[in-house]
Amino acid sequence: MTIHASAIIAADAKLGAGVRIGPYAVIEEDVVLGDGVDIAAHAVIKRHTRIGARTRVAEHAVIGGDPQDVKFKPDCLSYTEIGEDNWLREGVTVHRSSREGSATRLGNGCFLMAYSHIAHDCIVGNQVVMANTAGIAGEVVVHDRAFISAAVTVHQFCRIGRNAMIGLSAKVVQDALPFCITDGNPGRARGLNLVGLRRNGFAKEEIRALKEAYRLLYSRVPLEQALSEMRGMDSAAVTEVADFISASRRGFAHPTR
Repeated sequence: MTIHASAIIAADAKLGAGVRIGPYAVIEEDVVLGDGVDIAAHAVIKRHTRIGARTRVAEHAVIGGDPQDVKFKPDCLSYTEIGEDNWLREGVTVHRSSREGSATRLGNGCFLMAYSHIAHDCIVGNQVVMANTAGIAGEVVVHDRAFISAAVTVHQFCRIGRNAMIGLSAKVVQDALPFCITDGNPGRARGLNLVGLRRNGFAKEEIRALKEAYRLLYSRVPLEQALSEMRGMDSAAVTEVADFISASRRGFAHPTR
């Protein structure tokens, strides 16, 4: 363990093997840091935060702060749970849950670039990238391997599908479809995220099926008919899109015509 003499660490904080804590960092009470966690200078890890092994937190990040929710009571016991192998860059903020006993969660292998923000009660999956100043409001769900570009804003209660890409400065007010690029103000599906699909090893047959599913959504076929046809394509990815749409509460970002 390497802890700078100027760091402030609560007596009950639990630090794993090989933890590194830089100058003037603050580790508050009831914090758990896994093995090999690296906390840089001036970072603040707030109370009731758990951070998994090998995660790095850069300068001036604040992890586990109280939620920006007018209903929140300071004595509420809620949590922030950060997984393993994440990189949280300068000025990143993640807020804890606003509900008793609940947690804001970030998965494994995520990259949160400078000044990005995750609000209270969000659930963010694995290998998610959030570029500079991207922000997601409370209760948002982001599925695995989504890419949220710089300066994107995501409305509360929205969902970002698996392998989705959100374009630069997009305003997301409805659910963003899995495997698709969502862009604009308001955000609309602009096509498949082909680069992301290929990089993640999707087979050509699966991509062809997704193209056909997107064509159905783009057409003027009634939605229920389109979903029925999609479920008959014998494609796990297409079925995932259909199920994602069926579960939507805010509606989804329809493909642009």
